[in-house]
Amino acid sequence: MYGAAQGLDPMTTNQIEAAVAPEVPVAAATPEVPVALEVVLEQNLEVKDKVDACASDLRMSNDIVKERIEGGETTLSAHAALVDSEQVESKVKECADDLHQVNEALAQGIEELKHTEIALARSRRNLSDAQASLALSQRDEHAARLRAMHDAATGLPNRDLFNDRLDQAIAMAERHDWTLAVMFLDLDHFKQVNDTYGHAAGDRVLREVAERLLHNARDEDTVCRNGGDEFLYLLVDPHGTENIRQTAARVLEKIAQPIDFDGRQLVIRPSIGIAIYPEDGATGSQLIQSADAAMYQAKSSQNGCEFFSVLATLS
Repeated sequence: MYGAAQGLDPMTTNQIEAAVAPEVPVAAATPEVPVALEVVLEQNLEVKDKVDACASDLRMSNDIVKERIEGGETTLSAHAALVDSEQVESKVKECADDLHQVNEALAQGIEELKHTEIALARSRRNLSDAQASLALSQRDEHAARLRAMHDAATGLPNRDLFNDRLDQAIAMAERHDWTLAVMFLDLDHFKQVNDTYGHAAGDRVLREVAERLLHNARDEDTVCRNGGDEFLYLLVDPHGTENIRQTAARVLEKIAQPIDFDGRQLVIRPSIGIAIYPEDGATGSQLIQSADAAMYQAKSSQNGCEFFSVLATLS
C-alpha cells in the first residue's frame, strides 16, 4: 500500500546526484580561463546547489515516511507521497535541463578555447618569425655599416671612420690634456710593383702592410687605408716625441721586411710624415694636412720619417 513511498529510499539520493550533476572541476576556473568558461562553471555550481536541494527534499521525504512507519502507521497517503515524488521529479528534470544547457555552453567554451589556443600559437609563430627577420635585418644592417666604414681590400677602417675616431680623440685630448700624433704613410715605388708583377701582387702588398700596421698598433690607436698606397695611423696619448719616433721606426722596420708573393720576395719601404696635436693642427683635417706635408718632406729627404715643420713647408 505504501510501495510508492518505499521507492524513495535513501540510496536514491546518491543515484540522482551521480546521474544529474556529474562533477566538473571547479578548480579549473583560474585567472587564465576564458570568461565564457568561468560563466559555465558558475552555472554548474548553481546546478549542483539545485541537485543538493533535491537530495535534501528526498531525504526529508524518506525521513518522514520512516518516522510515520516507526510511529506505527500502517497506511500512508498515496496522494501525499505522489505529490512529494512529483515535486522532486520536477526539480530533478529542471536540474537535468539546466545541466544540459551547461554542458552545451561548456562544449562551446571548450571549442572557443581551442580556437583561441590555435590563434595564440599562430601569433607566437608569427612573432617568432618577425623576431628572426628583425634579427637578420639588424645583422645585415650592422654588416652593411661595417662594410661602409671599412676598406674592402684590406679590411682596415676607411677615411670616414678614421676622421670620426680622430675627432673623438681630439675631444678626449682637450678634456685630459693629452697629445695626439697622426702619421701619414705612403709606399715608395708601389706603382712599380703593380706594373711589374700585376695588381694581384699590389693587393698582396697592401694586405700585408695593413696586417703589419695593425699588429704594431695599440688597442686605443687607429690605422686606416687612406686610398691607393696611402695609410693613416693615429696615436692616442703617445707620451712624448721620443715614443712617437720609436713607433715610427718600428713601422718602417716592419713594413720594409720582404713580402712573399708567388715565390718572389717583394720589398716595400714607406715614407712617413708625422703631425702632433695641438701644435701642428687643432682639428683633424689640419693634422692630416700637416702629416701629409711632412710625408712629402720625408720622400724628398729620403730619411724615411719626418716630423711636420712649418719652416720645411716654406722652403
